[in-house]
Amino acid sequence: MENFLPGLIMGFREGLEAFLIVVIILQYLKKSSNTSFRKNAFSGALLGIFASLGIGGILFLISKSVNKMDEVSKLWESSASIIALILITSFIYWMIKHGRNMVTEVQNQVKSNLSAIGIFSITFLMVAREGAEIAIFVFAGKYTLLSILTGISAALLFSILIYFSLIKVNLKILFNITLVYLILQAGFLLGYGIHEGLSALSSLNIIESTNPIFTKAFDVSETIFYHKEGIIGLPLYVLFGWYSKPEIIQFVVQYVYTFFMFFVWHKELKK
Repeated sequence: MENFLPGLIMGFREGLEAFLIVVIILQYLKKSSNTSFRKNAFSGALLGIFASLGIGGILFLISKSVNKMDEVSKLWESSASIIALILITSFIYWMIKHGRNMVTEVQNQVKSNLSAIGIFSITFLMVAREGAEIAIFVFAGKYTLLSILTGISAALLFSILIYFSLIKVNLKILFNITLVYLILQAGFLLGYGIHEGLSALSSLNIIESTNPIFTKAFDVSETIFYHKEGIIGLPLYVLFGWYSKPEIIQFVVQYVYTFFMFFVWHKELKK
């Protein structure tokens, strides 16, 4: 449960954006009487999915190889989380800047690249970008493959219903809700990376365990706020990336990052 729900939401959010991009392109081609390019859109989307799977496979093999070396596995997990966070932050910033006008952005790109190769390239790049983001989150966030695939499958079904006008939904509200969750998970990923990094430095005897850097901000692991089993702590862990006994540096950096990203989003909305 603790890893399934975050993976489900992550897979749904990113899958939905990828599939809706295809839906927007197909609807524009139909509206502009350019249905002959639909096959190029489907081809681009399919290749984008395969490219995403390739990226995911490469990351999986790298992670599996490194995790065999117990003495450096935690250091690897920490480094991987920080690298992934940098990439994910760039994705989040792009969504903050362009998410509100996604339909217009996609339509303008299609309009200015209305050719077989143009439609193929746009669809491929956009779907591959979303797929790469999913792969990076899976790689660094320890989400289960089942949860991710369930979320993506739900997103595909949802997009099909939207395409055939079987349901109507306020996409702006939906994307805002899922973007909030994405920012929270990115902050948690940063905190996780710092925690694993400190643990690795201690186990490798690079830093003594008595060093003040390991000082806890608080410790409520023996209460209902325990992030693994607590009645309140576990839901908070799943939904918001709560940790019941963080180091001070982990706690401060995680939430400074989280509130900063929300501040950037707020400033963008005010423009």
